[in-house]
Amino acid sequence: MTDEYYMMLALKEARKAFDDGEVPVGAVVVLQEKIIARGHNMVERLNDPTAHAEIIALTSAFNTLGSKYLPEATLYVTVEPCLMCAGALYWSKLGRIVFGTDDEKNGYKKTTGTNWPFHPKTELIRGVLQEECAQLMKDFFRKRR
Repeated sequence: MTDEYYMMLALKEARKAFDDGEVPVGAVVVLQEKIIARGHNMVERLNDPTAHAEIIALTSAFNTLGSKYLPEATLYVTVEPCLMCAGALYWSKLGRIVFGTDDEKNGYKKTTGTNWPFHPKTELIRGVLQEECAQLMKDFFRKRR
């Protein structure tokens, strides 16, 4: 399986958020080519500003494995993680993080600049299906205006 394949599944999660009126961010956690968790933004539904796709997916993965660390897993997320999610990703010790499109307004780079916010052993891949991920965000905010 490829990074593009798993990012398509994260986009499917993001579309669920879109359909629910949530900011369309989706995530999947993969371990040994098997999806162990999925998540999409649920901030409005749960009335919880921490209910981001990454947090929902991480919590599900921890529960599935009975572990608080995911050093062999990969998180696929459609949009650059925010600073809060970057902190959660740091503590989870993920092996890889793959994201689709940058988030200049709320992404971790806005606050951290060039400082690495993830675990030192984490590999970061950016720009997978970037256009598709960015377009979903644009469509969502255009619809809301």
